[in-house]
Amino acid sequence: MKSCPACGVEQGKSSVGSSAPWDNQHSLRDGARRSAPRPSAGRHGQDTIVTDPFFTEMPKFFNLTFKELLAAKHPTAWLEFETGEITEAECNAKFFLDGREFNGDALRAMMIASYRYLDGMEELLVRLKAAGYEIHALSNYPTWYECIEEKLHLSQHLEWTFVSCVGPMKGHRKPSRAAYEAVISQLQLPPSQLIFVDDRQVNIDGAKAVGLDALLFKNAATLEAQLLERGLVF
Repeated sequence: MKSCPACGVEQGKSSVGSSAPWDNQHSLRDGARRSAPRPSAGRHGQDTIVTDPFFTEMPKFFNLTFKELLAAKHPTAWLEFETGEITEAECNAKFFLDGREFNGDALRAMMIASYRYLDGMEELLVRLKAAGYEIHALSNYPTWYECIEEKLHLSQHLEWTFVSCVGPMKGHRKPSRAAYEAVISQLQLPPSQLIFVDDRQVNIDGAKAVGLDALLFKNAATLEAQLLERGLVF
């Protein structure tokens, strides 16, 4: 079996994974593994499976440019939220360096309204799952992943196995070695039987460093071609 951790497909099947918003990790960064001829691993889903509102919609929400937002936000608050060290309320309280207040409920609502599947990705996930591949999310994201699930129902296509705020990956973020090792340990498969998909080169490099087969995500059509080249049948 082989898996794909970014979106998570198991060939026999495969699994795939993805990443999170504050490091440009959104869309199909999940993984897939496949059990028969070869598994794949995956990524979270932001900018790999699902759009990431952080780069465009969030600056607009605060009436800032993206550069201004990066300069104004607290350097560790979001990362602590992503790894489950602080709650959403605590993150909001220290989000800005100058301590300015904002409507946290409105921010969450804006993010939810912005989540959508990337073109062609839901259809690709449907086909991979129908072919018997096991797909797992591998994402740097806070508890808001539950908002993505509530709106887009990703669990119809993949398992939210590896998220930085909960479960076996809690406290670790890509591209740390510990994040990928949590995948290998949990799935009990050799790295060579996993396919990792992500839209950030640094995460691809981290995955390759532990022996995972890793694909840099560009779009659904390119990913489909790459998976077919690796022998997946769907």
